[in-house]
Amino acid sequence: MIIAMDGPAASGKGTLAKQLASHYGLGHLDTGALYRAVARDMLAGGRDLDDEVAAAQTARNIDPETLEDPGLRTAAMGEAASLVAKLPQVREALVEYQRAFARRPGGAVIEGRDIGTVVCPDADVKIFVEASAQVRAKRRHKELIEAGQDIAYEEIHAQIAARDALDRSRAVSPLVPAQDAHLLDTSDLGIEAALKAAVKLIDSVIR
Repeated sequence: MIIAMDGPAASGKGTLAKQLASHYGLGHLDTGALYRAVARDMLAGGRDLDDEVAAAQTARNIDPETLEDPGLRTAAMGEAASLVAKLPQVREALVEYQRAFARRPGGAVIEGRDIGTVVCPDADVKIFVEASAQVRAKRRHKELIEAGQDIAYEEIHAQIAARDALDRSRAVSPLVPAQDAHLLDTSDLGIEAALKAAVKLIDSVIR
């Protein structure tokens, strides 16, 4: 079974995707971490983030073992990821990686911004996770503060608004729900409630 999960930054899809993977015994891939890793490696190598050829080469050489690097979760790295995600050659390289992961025996939960529309258009279940910008900014702010980053809520809110604009307006694979995606608004849902709602939705589709 392949579960495709899309949604904007801090919508709760990451936590939910991990829980669903555990619940159903599936593999889990955070595709956002791939783009963040490309940005990280580009910056570490002194490359410009708009150098498409270099970025695509970097994408083809991403080390999967580094995707859990805490440094990928910073607000600045999220912004940098949006810049490299606009590059068609980078998306092409990483889409192949994502599709190969989805084809693994046993199935997978894959989260990102174009999984249901581009990466796995034939996924068994597609969920588009959303939440208000205010709620998402509060979640991300809390997450970063707990990680020891000193950053104002207003700055996070502005970053999320900018990220949304970039993700929704890019020419290649913009952030939009697949036509057959199920919408799940987590604005008023805690972690357990969101998981319960998602499991109920998935079970209704696959049974």
